[in-house]
Amino acid sequence: MLAEAKVPIARELAAVVARSPYGQGAAWPVVQTVQDDGICVEVIAPAPDLPDALADEAQQLALRIASELGVTGVLAVELFETVDGRLVVNELAMRPHNSGHWTIEGARTSQFEQHLRAFARGCDVVTFDHEHVPNEHVAALAHAGVSVHPGAAALRYAQDKALMRARLTELGVPSPRWLDLSAADDPGAALAEFGAEVGWPIVLKVERGGYDGRGVWLVGSLDEAAPYLDGGAPLLAEANVPIARELAAVVARSPFGQGAAWPVVQTVQDDGICVEVIAPAPDLPDALADEAQQLALRIAAELGVTGVLAVELFETVDGRLVVNELAMRPHNSGHWTIEGARTSQFEQHLRAVLDYPLGSTTPTAPVVVMANVLAGPDDVKPAAIDERVHHCMARWPAVKIHLYGKGFRPGRKVGHVTALGSDLADVRARAGAAADYLANGDPQ
Repeated sequence: MLAEAKVPIARELAAVVARSPYGQGAAWPVVQTVQDDGICVEVIAPAPDLPDALADEAQQLALRIASELGVTGVLAVELFETVDGRLVVNELAMRPHNSGHWTIEGARTSQFEQHLRAFARGCDVVTFDHEHVPNEHVAALAHAGVSVHPGAAALRYAQDKALMRARLTELGVPSPRWLDLSAADDPGAALAEFGAEVGWPIVLKVERGGYDGRGVWLVGSLDEAAPYLDGGAPLLAEANVPIARELAAVVARSPFGQGAAWPVVQTVQDDGICVEVIAPAPDLPDALADEAQQLALRIAAELGVTGVLAVELFETVDGRLVVNELAMRPHNSGHWTIEGARTSQFEQHLRAVLDYPLGSTTPTAPVVVMANVLAGPDDVKPAAIDERVHHCMARWPAVKIHLYGKGFRPGRKVGHVTALGSDLADVRARAGAAADYLANGDPQ
């Protein structure tokens, strides 16, 4: 516990600065922060009636602290302005901070962009592990001369499903019939007309965000769709495709244009969440597997993707391929490659974004199965995950366990296991049993 003398303050201030790995610094105007019961409720920029000398002192103090502590990125220094006109440091935050949120619209460069720029100046290349990165920040980094892969122009097709559908349609890529409801003057009337054309049920998707079954709904009528239409989020409508199963073609592409493809896999879904990946997809005709790989490589080239691209596919009941969604990053459907391929998707992604020669995608076993660990109920026995891991390793010593360090919440994807072998039924059984034990423990 730390004890501090109570400071007689006139008001609270904040000096927000940024520093690059090479020591370049930048400071925004000092702001006043208005507190209510210890919570900041208002930030005023610049701080009203703050003498120039005190403002300069606050900025220089913050820049000096950033330098002395070796901070890279944004540093927010919370300050007390005392009743006798002095500055006293209260707390530090080494990240974009609430006291700097005003910079999003109120400064030429926001604290978030500046934080990224400061970080990126120490990097040979910048990449990311999820699509939910503001596209404008990716574009700003590229504009500043940073090597960013995949680039903003490609990434937008993984961030916005309507843009993706429009571009894939232009390219002649097999897709479900679709309608951008956000572009309609009357989305309800447009959806009713679309339903009359393609038939109900219809798949509704939020255009941005949503994954693992969230933001996707199968609706059987306009009445069922009404709550989602009234929700305010831009929506995409797609015809419901009669599918035999779901597949994924995971590929990688370098800036030089070299491409590599892993075997096409089958993904098994439960309530919109992938629970199992089988590599290679059982009984998939060679011609269809080749078509899926070539389609994924073509999409990567046409969209200018650098790094890993996962193309989620439907295999229809009449043996055709239809593109479902895209992910421009190492993807759950490729986790099996960590042990199951000569080059994992993670290594390949780094090779690609660094423009190194791509590695071999040859499988290390005839059959590889990855089973996701979805957190079970709160009363699992044994309660400690470490103990369950211990027992799991003892019972299935050849199964590889990967936990993501997430909190266990029922239904949440918290890890995966991978099993290898030559007999499909045996490999599936081992992977499934190990994943189930990690999630649910001993039978109750």
